[in-house]
Amino acid sequence: MLSAANGSGLGGFMMPAVIILLMVAMYFFMIRPQNKKRREIMEKQRQAGPGQTIVTIGGLHATIIDADKDTVTLEVSPGVMCVYERGAIARVVDETVETDLTTDDDDSEDEKSEETPASAVVDMKADKSSGDDSRK
Repeated sequence: MLSAANGSGLGGFMMPAVIILLMVAMYFFMIRPQNKKRREIMEKQRQAGPGQTIVTIGGLHATIIDADKDTVTLEVSPGVMCVYERGAIARVVDETVETDLTTDDDDSEDEKSEETPASAVVDMKADKSSGDDSRK
């Protein structure tokens, strides 16, 4: 009878120890890496400055033109500026990837000759809209 009491006491101590051990393991494998990643993202957002190409959380690719403590002014396309909160910066684009893509001069000349000028696109849209008015 004495040995039965000792066995049940050990089982009562093991269950809370296992639960605590699982909670500690969950902290080190789940919570701590998430916090580390969040801190890294916040640091990149804080360090982003003029001239860097970024991607926002909405997927917008832009270049930082001006920055202050809370906001950044982004140039989405030539002459188009938008103001965003610093928290909207998802990542800073690696500059080495962009330079590798632009160094291939032979391909870029072929692409330029095949592109339609923006003014021609606007003129085509104007022609279509003026044609629609004449039908009415």
